[in-house]
Amino acid sequence: MIRHSVKTSESWSKLPWKQFRKNLFRLQKRVYKAVQVGDRRRARSLQKLILKSTSARLLAIRQVSQLNAGKKTAGVDGKASLNLEERFALEETLKTNAINWHHNKLREIPIPKKDGKTRILKVPTMADRAWQCLAKYALEPAHEATFHARSYGFRTGRSAHDAQKILFSNLNSKANGITKRVIELDIEKCFDKISHNTIMDNLIAPAGMKRGIFRCLKAGTNPEFPEQGTPQGGVVSPLLANIALNGIEAIHPSVRYADDMVIILKPNENAKEILGKISQFLAEKGMNVSERKTKITATTDGFDFLGWHFKVQSNGKFRCVPSMDNFKAFRQKVKAIVNNSNYGSKVKAEKLAPLVRGWRNYHRYCKMDGSRFSLWHINHRAFKVFNKEAKNDQKSSESLIRKAFPAVPYSENKHVNVKGAKSPYDGNITYWSERNSKLYEGETSRALRRQNHSCGHCGLKMLSEEKVHLHHVDGNHNNWKPKNLLAVHESCHDYIHMSKSES
Repeated sequence: MIRHSVKTSESWSKLPWKQFRKNLFRLQKRVYKAVQVGDRRRARSLQKLILKSTSARLLAIRQVSQLNAGKKTAGVDGKASLNLEERFALEETLKTNAINWHHNKLREIPIPKKDGKTRILKVPTMADRAWQCLAKYALEPAHEATFHARSYGFRTGRSAHDAQKILFSNLNSKANGITKRVIELDIEKCFDKISHNTIMDNLIAPAGMKRGIFRCLKAGTNPEFPEQGTPQGGVVSPLLANIALNGIEAIHPSVRYADDMVIILKPNENAKEILGKISQFLAEKGMNVSERKTKITATTDGFDFLGWHFKVQSNGKFRCVPSMDNFKAFRQKVKAIVNNSNYGSKVKAEKLAPLVRGWRNYHRYCKMDGSRFSLWHINHRAFKVFNKEAKNDQKSSESLIRKAFPAVPYSENKHVNVKGAKSPYDGNITYWSERNSKLYEGETSRALRRQNHSCGHCGLKMLSEEKVHLHHVDGNHNNWKPKNLLAVHESCHDYIHMSKSES
């Protein structure tokens, strides 16, 4: 029994989060296995248990109010955060109304696109986000048991690097990639045009949750298309898009990441015939292929996908490097920090480090040598600025540059893909914890091995798609002694620092 009488930061942070995660995961595994063996009636009963679970409700509230990237974005009610009393009150609201949830309207935020157009981000209220997160906890394991193996976007245990490796496996010299072509498929306004009927017909959920999802869809509809669209900005929206698009991968060998897709063609295969089948599949779900953006490209001409540029060279060797658009966007962010006169070199270095490390980590399975992608020119420019600000103190400038541009090892095409259609919900703890550990290098990898592939904060195995962070126990980021380093879940890391700031 959880006592809510003393609503303080300590009472919230001291809740048994580790046990909550165990409780939820136990139910999710059972949902996954029920769908796997074809027992959907049992799966729906288990999903009801998740909706009724105190553990799931509190985890959902913590996720949307404290851990998600958009946690500080307000909905139509203007609330961008929840205090302790509001979190506990929301848990009671979810307990009473989860099975018959009514959605508020959505706050619309225009986001500029690189083609000059805008897309509308539709932000739910904090309460609606918590319900969507709770619904996702119940829906995701059910649909993970049905999703195609070559679908990688917004799925637990899978990443863009898996999609990258599939292309390497199909286009390298052993696969005779030099003779192949690809269809760069673009689905026109995918999130805006998905048929509500398609989602509802394919949804594995009890009746009460289905009603809530239907209301969620209706809350974000465009008046011009009242039966179409899933709101971009909702917690559950990417999952609903995956549910609607599931099966498109089976039409022809391909790789899909959410609504981005590359179809691989052998020399004698008919591109028009394949596109015709794709178009028919999409038309049945309210969508269509964008004729303007969809292209048939020779692998020797190269193509962009997920921020990378893929190309088969004239000697048959496969190459993958950061795409030009990706590199330019990254360079602009670095320049904005380096040239900012509002703060000094030390702050600039602190701001640059996570940006550079994140970019290098994303591209760590690319070919990253050469002056452009090794960031020599950007590094040199930053050094000149830092040196000027430090009044020609070269030693100090070099130290800050090393901090601002942390080295990340790269190993071209060395990523190891997920086996087949495996899912973290299959209960194979050994496979998933060891796999997650192998995705990291250096101190993080060594810390994971010391901790037997478990989180240093909550003690649970590193099973999910959650990133692993390296936590400095004493708060000193210059202290790299093994005893001072803990490998923790990204959410646990956030929560460690959050708890300290609230106490």
